Amino acid sequence: MTQAIIAGGCFWCVEAVFNDVVGVTNVESGYIGGVVADPTYKQICTGATGHAEAIRFDFDEQVISLGEVYDVFLGTHDPTQLNRQGNDVGTQYRSAIFALDDAQRAEAEAAIARWNETNDGTAVTSVEDASTWYPAEDYHQEYWEGEGQRNPYCLATIPPKLMKLRKSFQAKVKT
Repeated sequence: MTQAIIAGGCFWCVEAVFNDVVGVTNVESGYIGGVVADPTYKQICTGATGHAEAIRFDFDEQVISLGEVYDVFLGTHDPTQLNRQGNDVGTQYRSAIFALDDAQRAEAEAAIARWNETNDGTAVTSVEDASTWYPAEDYHQEYWEGEGQRNPYCLATIPPKLMKLRKSFQAKVKT
């Protein structure tokens, strides 16, 4: 298994998408890329810690390659919005790939270049070195599968992302 860390707005939304991707396991919401040790959700929401809401997950490269993981990521959120996704605004909602090594950095840069070649607009997704990972509080984990199904924000935001996953990456969706 290989690990990846990505941020594309609200982690509830990104987690919901990647829970449905073949070969992906152990999806965890959390915080990365900031300057405060052991940040809380309340601190993250201020935008003052520098952290991004992100997900960390394992995937089986025999089932889905790292390049395909990054293609799904870039294809299921709007990588052209700087420090925002829809109504979520702030650096904590930035589009970012947190590379664990030079090979992941190179693959992330290649995926962004592929996306830029085939889409209108230019991706502002950053490629950052992975730093200390902080798991989000328990109530954020598997949020869509529980509380998210009753949350108006999630009901408005997550189903369109899941539909985009199923339409654009049909062969990469769990059955």
